[in-house]
Amino acid sequence: MNHFSKDTKTAIEAKEEAQRIAFGPVIFQAAQAMRKNGLLLTIRNAGKEGITIADAAQKTGLSVYGARVLMEAALGMGVCTLNDGKYAITKTGFFLLYDDLTIANIDFVDDVCYNGLAYLEESIATGKPEGLKVFGNWPTIYEGLSSLPEQVQKSWFAFDHHFSDGSFPVVLKYVLALDIKKLIDIGGNTGKWAISCVQQSPGIEVTIMDLPGQLAMAEKRIREMGYADRIHFHPVNILDEQEQFPKGHDAIWMSQFLDCFSETEITSILKRCYAALEDTGYLLILENFWDCQKHAAAAFSIQMTSLYFTALANGNSQLYDSELFKKSVFDAGFTIEKQIDYIGEAGHTLLICRKAKPVT
Repeated sequence: MNHFSKDTKTAIEAKEEAQRIAFGPVIFQAAQAMRKNGLLLTIRNAGKEGITIADAAQKTGLSVYGARVLMEAALGMGVCTLNDGKYAITKTGFFLLYDDLTIANIDFVDDVCYNGLAYLEESIATGKPEGLKVFGNWPTIYEGLSSLPEQVQKSWFAFDHHFSDGSFPVVLKYVLALDIKKLIDIGGNTGKWAISCVQQSPGIEVTIMDLPGQLAMAEKRIREMGYADRIHFHPVNILDEQEQFPKGHDAIWMSQFLDCFSETEITSILKRCYAALEDTGYLLILENFWDCQKHAAAAFSIQMTSLYFTALANGNSQLYDSELFKKSVFDAGFTIEKQIDYIGEAGHTLLICRKAKPVT
């Protein structure tokens, strides 16, 4: 769905929007400060009657000055209203406090992205994740994920899992209906998908393929849960084109994985999937495409997340436009048997792919 075909703003509205972009980092930091120091919650707890600056300062332990500058900023941000000297929370402020999607996004941007995005221009110029240097000297964030600071890891995984957790139960029904007995999960991360599979289907076995550091975290959890007999591990550097994928599986699954690679790399990975699968096998891809969203806000979130990949993750990938992405699927020799859009709150798309029939 194209939410971006027309410029609908008046000149005044456009200029206002430009100011919001200009002060975007200030708005972000003010919102986070109010979340973390309890000021936004204090205003929320005051209800519709609202609260004065002095009372809010007293309840939070902030100075009157500190409470004042943040609460006045909150007016322009659309987070609060002001009537008769009292501040009350708006719907936007409520979402900042309680909406799971907003919380996952804002903490991810704060803990993972904020400092590294200062190197976005440099990353665009070099094609490398120049912002990753704020955390360490790895070629991509994935090699360093297990070594990131605890809070950064927490926000990274909360963001990643939020977008998958709501979709996995829906998608699992489609996958299990294919009567798959042996599945490869490429980029299995913490093992959440593999665990869901074996919990829902007693006859299925899953092999997780990922970097050794990632597999170590997943394997520990899986052994503790007692699934080591049905979930197996295959360490691999997916970018090494000499690494061939194990054969003898009914399907290959990738969730929010191929967006970690450039179009050329995606095609290379999918060609190796093609070589590993029998002619009757399935290639199953779950991704967020910005052009397959019901709401403009969802498309916006996906487009902005692409810049995390540019500045911090790897420097050359993104959350794709579906048509650009599907070209790599076709170039690797697959056809798309079914495309299912609008899955879960995160607006995932499931591509059920098969090997294209040879031209006779």
